[in-house]
Amino acid sequence: MTITEVPSRAELVAAARNTVPALREHAPWSERNGRLHDDAVAALAEAGMFRLRLPARYGGFESDARTVVDAVAELAAGDASAAWVVGVNAITTWMAALLPDEVQDEVFATPDVRLCGTLSPTGMGVPADGGLVLNGKWGFISGAPHSHWQVVIAVAPAPGGDFWPVMAVVPMSDLTTVDDWDTSGLRGTGSVSTVAENVFVPERRILPLPLVLAGQYASRANAASPVWRAPLLPTASALSVGTAVGLAAAAKAEFLDRLPTRKITYTSYEEQSEAPVTHLQLADAAMRIDEAFFHAHRLADLVDSKGASGAPWSAEERAVARADMGRAVRLAKQAVDLLAGASGGSSIYSSVPIQRILRDVQAITMHALMNPDTNDELYGRVLCGLEPNTLYF
Repeated sequence: MTITEVPSRAELVAAARNTVPALREHAPWSERNGRLHDDAVAALAEAGMFRLRLPARYGGFESDARTVVDAVAELAAGDASAAWVVGVNAITTWMAALLPDEVQDEVFATPDVRLCGTLSPTGMGVPADGGLVLNGKWGFISGAPHSHWQVVIAVAPAPGGDFWPVMAVVPMSDLTTVDDWDTSGLRGTGSVSTVAENVFVPERRILPLPLVLAGQYASRANAASPVWRAPLLPTASALSVGTAVGLAAAAKAEFLDRLPTRKITYTSYEEQSEAPVTHLQLADAAMRIDEAFFHAHRLADLVDSKGASGAPWSAEERAVARADMGRAVRLAKQAVDLLAGASGGSSIYSSVPIQRILRDVQAITMHALMNPDTNDELYGRVLCGLEPNTLYF
């Protein structure tokens, strides 16, 4: 189904659900090859998944965070790597829409434009006439093999002689891709490294990251939209979390799908579904999945409600956004661990999806921004009245 008009949440979630068969079909190829299959990318584009956070004036949907969470969670049932790439694209598209409107005209000119990027400041910008000359290397650039632009973070001279991180957009054609993505989880995301060697970035494509983190954006056209009246980190947190909770839901569905054909070897149980231990494991996992979705939805609803009202964010609200993301990820992983552990020795075959779900959710918990312990510590620190010990707040 090709989406040409601004759809409702239900329509977008249904469109995401309709791509699941195609994503599932190509998931083994994507895992073997370390990037999404071209047909999977085409299915996502046809369903409008790369337009979730694109400004409406460029044919985008300006979807609220709750819609993105639910759509991405549906995609995870087909392939977590595809879901993750869509989430990253939503974040980086949102970030590019903070830039001056004339830059957006350039970036979003390509139909079904796809973006990638990272928040890590692993590049250096040196002043040049009209901009910066960029050098550096960025890792974990999910979706890079199919992207047109990358959002980069680099360190550059600040007014007054100090240094500060800056955000910029760079065409993928200006960057070198290093094929170094060989991992245990999220293998299909194509999260390779990219390298800039003396790449000139005009000043109009650059924003100081401290101003971005403070909500001082450059776009005039997007200033009144609720989508762009939220801070970067709560927004990124909300748009990231759908893959994890979707994986947990997918693990439950896969477990139930195999359950009627399984017994418990070396016991008298001819049907696994008759064993009390199965009842306890499944109930525990199901409740954790429900709780994970609660935190994901509370986070998304906070971003959406604050964006709609335009009210300022308190330190505690910013911290709880990170905490909700971390707790959703923790609960999702716990649920998957339970279900994978109850799936028996046959589940280690590569043809059984739950082994890939287990590896993918483990990879998500290792992400520096999503790590549950890091986010709990930050939340507790703020609750204790201390200043956050990070810019990413």
